[in-house]
Amino acid sequence: MKKTNTLIVFLTLSSLLSASLMDDAKKAGLKPIPTDKKELNKLIDNPKNPLNDAKVRLGKRLYFEPRLSKSNLISCNTCHNLAIGGVDGVEVAVGHKWTTNPHHLNSPTVFNAVFMDKQFWDGRAKDLEEQAQGPMQAKPEMAISKKMAVERISSMPTYKKEFKKAFGDEKITFKRIADAIGAFERTLVTPSRFDKFLAGDKKALSKAEKEGLKTFISKGCSSCHNGVGLGGSMQKFPIAKPYKYSSIGDFKGDKKGRVKTPTLRNILKTAPYFHNGAVWDIKEAVKIMGETQLGTKLTDKEVDSIVTFFKALNGKIPTITYPKLPAVTLKTPKPDIK
Repeated sequence: MKKTNTLIVFLTLSSLLSASLMDDAKKAGLKPIPTDKKELNKLIDNPKNPLNDAKVRLGKRLYFEPRLSKSNLISCNTCHNLAIGGVDGVEVAVGHKWTTNPHHLNSPTVFNAVFMDKQFWDGRAKDLEEQAQGPMQAKPEMAISKKMAVERISSMPTYKKEFKKAFGDEKITFKRIADAIGAFERTLVTPSRFDKFLAGDKKALSKAEKEGLKTFISKGCSSCHNGVGLGGSMQKFPIAKPYKYSSIGDFKGDKKGRVKTPTLRNILKTAPYFHNGAVWDIKEAVKIMGETQLGTKLTDKEVDSIVTFFKALNGKIPTITYPKLPAVTLKTPKPDIK
């Protein structure tokens, strides 16, 4: 009888502690990805580029379309590979003619990018549609002109039909190409066990993960890594202490010295870390953030605890089948590798 009573007390305390932690997480600004499809669509939709199934399908094709690069070799998926966490897995982005990013910038993940306040490390794009226009035109990336991009896509009859379904007519413009890609990227969200926990499932996280979440909140990590995306706002970097790898590349952030806070969702799958890809070990990255942004030296135990919590942020990756792309025609501009 005593054992039974002890078990009841233990379970009651565990339940109360979980409920308290949920409240603390919400007070810290942490929000779940909605499970209701309508609520999620409200969150990810862009009124200026409304989602529809045809547009998302078209955007998916264009996301994997290497002919949107000058060389016919590079697609959006090259740097934001959906098979490996939405990143390229290298320290610095590599583009046209094997050119590395001139500022030594790392490719951020495209998964959950829809939850970011702004796009690019310096936040210069307001949304995914605007961001999609940049890499296609950038000389160190896909290096294609607006004119050639439109000519390439317009030369394939299949695309004309798909643009009509997506936009209401066959007119193909560079903006529409980017808008379709942006629409597809808006669907790349990865709900995790953490979302289930915030939604009320007390058993979604292990005891160690809950302790990690407590540490994450108490140490102040959630002051920047919050919201549905656990990141995405523009923050001053560095704040308390110089970034030890600041000499790698010349990136200084926006005009105010602010850098976009990266999402922590799937963080264990998106190494290397920081804007310049200087750190491969997630534990080192956490230590640096503690010193650089929070002005505190985290203990090894605290770092291990936070990293354990990160396991709960590994989300369910959408099932993506590689699309069949239309064949070129005699009117299709030829690739240029020069």
